[in-house]
Amino acid sequence: MIKIFCLLFFFILSIACSKEGVKTSTITEKSLDLQVKEAYLDGMEALEEGDIFFAAKKFNEVEILFPQSELAPKSSLMAAYAYYSQDYYIDCISELERFLRIYKFHKNLDYAYYLLALSYYEQIADEKKDTRSILKSKEYFDFLVNNFPNTEYAIDARFKIDLINDILAAKEMYVGRYYIERKKWIPAINRFKVVINNYNTTVYVEEALHRLVEIHYILGLKEESKKYANVLGYNYQSSKWYEESFIIFNKNYKKKKLNKDKKERKSKILNKFKSLIN
Repeated sequence: MIKIFCLLFFFILSIACSKEGVKTSTITEKSLDLQVKEAYLDGMEALEEGDIFFAAKKFNEVEILFPQSELAPKSSLMAAYAYYSQDYYIDCISELERFLRIYKFHKNLDYAYYLLALSYYEQIADEKKDTRSILKSKEYFDFLVNNFPNTEYAIDARFKIDLINDILAAKEMYVGRYYIERKKWIPAINRFKVVINNYNTTVYVEEALHRLVEIHYILGLKEESKKYANVLGYNYQSSKWYEESFIIFNKNYKKKKLNKDKKERKSKILNKFKSLIN
C-alpha cells in the first residue's frame, strides 16, 4: 500500500513539474517575441529621428535575437536602408551582401539588388575617375532588368543603365583623345571602336566616328577613312562632326555660318517693335 502511495506521489509530482516546464517555456517564447518587436520598433523610431547608427544596431539586434522570425530579413534590409539614407554606402553594401548570402530566396530580392546597384551608382564621380563603382552599378542594374523585368525597380534601372553607358562612353572618348594628343594612333582607334561597338546609343558615337575618319586619314588609310565618313554621313549628316569629317576630304570647304541677312532682318523687326511701344 505504501509503495502504491509513493508511486502515485511521484507520478503527480512529475506531472506538475512537466506542466511548470511548459509554462516557463511559453513565457520565454512570448518574451522573446516581444523583445524582437520592441527592437524593430526602436530601430524604426531611431531611423525617423535620423540616428542611423542606433537604428542599424537595433535592426541587427532583431536578427541576433530571433533569426528565424519574419522580421529578421526585413530588419536586415532596413539596416542597409538606414546606412544608405545618410550616404554610408560602404556599410549599406556590406549589409546587402550579407542579406543576399543569408536570404537567397526572399521575396524582396529585387529591392535588395536595386539598393545595392544604387549604392554603387551614388559613388560615381565622373568619367576620369576609377570605374569600379560605374561597372558594379551597371552589373547589378543589368541583373535586376534581366531577372526582375516587370518590377518598378527595373524601370528606373533601365534609365540609369543609359546614363551609365554615357559615362562609360565619355571615359573611352577621354582616353582616346589623350592618345591622339600623343600620336598613339592604334590605342586611340581601339578606344573609339569600343564606343561605336558597345555604346552606340550614346551621344558620343558621332565624335567617335569622326575621330576614326581623322586618324585613318592621317595614317594614309584613305579607303578606311572614307568608310567611317560614309557611316557618319548616312546616320548623322546634319551633325557638326560630319561637317568636320567632310572638311578632311574637301580642304576648300568653308564651314556653315549663321545667315547674317536673316539675323539682321530679325534685329530690324525687333528694333521697329521697340520704337512702337516707346
